[in-house]
Amino acid sequence: MRPLFLYLLAAAAGPALEAGADDVERRTANDGQVVLENVPEVPEELRGSLNRYLNTRGAGVRDWTADGSGLYLSTRFGNVYQLHRVDQPGGARHQLTFFEEPVGAARRRPGSRQLSFTMDAGGNEVTQIFLFDLETGDHRMISDGESRHRSAVWSDDGERLAFQSTRRDGRSNDVWVMDPDDPESARLVVESPDGTWWGPMDWSDDGRRLLIANYVSIADSRIHLLDLDSGGLTLVAGDPESPVSVLGVGGWFAGGDGGVFFATDEDGDFRQLAHLDLATGRRTVITAGIPWDVDDFELSDDGERAVFGVNEGGLSRLYLLDPRSLDYRPVGGLPVGLVGGLEFSPDGSRLAMTLNTARTPSDVFTLDLAEGPLEHGDLVRWTFSEVGGLDTDSFVEPRLVRYPTFDGRQIPAFLYQPAGEGPFPVIVYIHGGPEAQYRPSFSSTFQSWIAELGAAVVAPNVRGSNGYGKDYLTLDNGMLREDSVRDIGALLDWISARPELDESRVAVYGGSYGGYMVLASLMHYGNRLRAGVEIVGISSFVTFLKNTKAYRRDLRRVEYGDERDPEMEAHLQRISPVNNADRITAPLFVAHGQNDPRVPVTEAEQIVAEVRGAGYDVWYMNALDEGHGYRKKENSDLYRQVVVMFLRRHLLGEAADPGDG
Repeated sequence: MRPLFLYLLAAAAGPALEAGADDVERRTANDGQVVLENVPEVPEELRGSLNRYLNTRGAGVRDWTADGSGLYLSTRFGNVYQLHRVDQPGGARHQLTFFEEPVGAARRRPGSRQLSFTMDAGGNEVTQIFLFDLETGDHRMISDGESRHRSAVWSDDGERLAFQSTRRDGRSNDVWVMDPDDPESARLVVESPDGTWWGPMDWSDDGRRLLIANYVSIADSRIHLLDLDSGGLTLVAGDPESPVSVLGVGGWFAGGDGGVFFATDEDGDFRQLAHLDLATGRRTVITAGIPWDVDDFELSDDGERAVFGVNEGGLSRLYLLDPRSLDYRPVGGLPVGLVGGLEFSPDGSRLAMTLNTARTPSDVFTLDLAEGPLEHGDLVRWTFSEVGGLDTDSFVEPRLVRYPTFDGRQIPAFLYQPAGEGPFPVIVYIHGGPEAQYRPSFSSTFQSWIAELGAAVVAPNVRGSNGYGKDYLTLDNGMLREDSVRDIGALLDWISARPELDESRVAVYGGSYGGYMVLASLMHYGNRLRAGVEIVGISSFVTFLKNTKAYRRDLRRVEYGDERDPEMEAHLQRISPVNNADRITAPLFVAHGQNDPRVPVTEAEQIVAEVRGAGYDVWYMNALDEGHGYRKKENSDLYRQVVVMFLRRHLLGEAADPGDG
């Protein structure tokens, strides 16, 4: 075996190092939980320079305490995110849970000193529901320990819990109800007939009815009302014969169970907030004057106040709503960024939220509310998350740009450009989903690339992205899949026309569906790209659809196409990167999690094998205790270090330090 430093020098010198399938240098890290192939040791100099960027953290709202004096939130002091309590603005974060796995959703159980929370094992997403005793610190599992559970919703009296589970057959997303003090009482109340997603959203005040969401695809969803006594299921919004997106946005029963709030694109290109009077059947569109998607909603316990969020081109705008008159008014004085986690205090006098900007990580704030439903007072900060000693005021803020693509459309993108004249190397960040949207937020990753690599970062929202209307959302479906890849080609044209950006030094980076986009970009534009970083990505749509977990397979077929149809299978085989591995000649780094239920690790294994078999080297990282992405800090830190090292070699063309290995 050649000395490692010679291998690194050769890798830095050309577009890719030719290597046979057997020419693999393999080692482990993080107590054997991470397997690395052809990945050099990270230099101590790089570990040190990245250290501050790796030690930022954030905090997110989970719920209020029962008396409204404090907040429960999620943050990380150790390796993973856990539950904490804060009793006053700026107060100490009292850690409540101490598990090796991150804690997921958490809700206070009404009328008790308990919280419900969810947790999986090793990123496998076989999520279980637990009860946590706030007095003793004890916890117990109340789900079956085998099936996947999500969307746990408490009845107003805290005596019953509605949740989604796959326990019936391992693949169906059904709705169940249980007495949490008697888990054996769990009973199936809505059976998914077709493999689509069914989940509970809210209880009526009297506990006799449940609002149920049925998600077929991002362009086809419905809301039903379930009578728990009779079992009758009534369609409230949406239409199976003429699909529209009808999304429940939370806190729907209002005015003594008299109405339901939801978001729908039935009346236009964007999802508008609407209200349905259940007694009269009258439907009122509330936000017809706002040409953006409503993406969040919360109603106070007494039904006297409501708040909703709007996604304005990737940034959040918050509005207060009078649930009775349906009048609304924007909330002023909020920083420009992203807003989520909306929670009214038990008495409705304050609104908790999570705020995130390009220069501040997620932190918890409260908004004091005045007498009228549309009035508010001061914004109060409750948490001050650490930023590793970084001067975040110096962070580069993104600007929105648009570039023309092959069919004349303008593609929105966010550009982070370093100070100076350039020309700067460029990292193209491609989001997953594919129905996701890049939204500018605090990113120590992007800022480390800017500082350590001197690179500009551009994050496009190619066709198929959410947030730009239902027509834009469907432009990449089925047979149109590679049109979104052509949008990346148009971005490369745009980069080449800008003197401050270096068209000869461009890399692509993406995860999940964004990982497919990385591989496809390398297939089609390899001569214009220096390198690609692909994490938990799809390398073959056919094997992905066959091997993704059964409870999500039909949901993905709506987006990507049904591989059981011969014509569609032929199309998916033609465009899949694993069948075009000989065209992927630029250096490639692939990272995955062994327990990934969404995009199985076999997707990574086969693209690595095929590219190596074609005569090109691949860096490969597999975390044995992770799933769809890296949630444990030690794994995430190593991954981010390797990414910068890889881009130094292949984007910047830096020769390796002989002392690295």
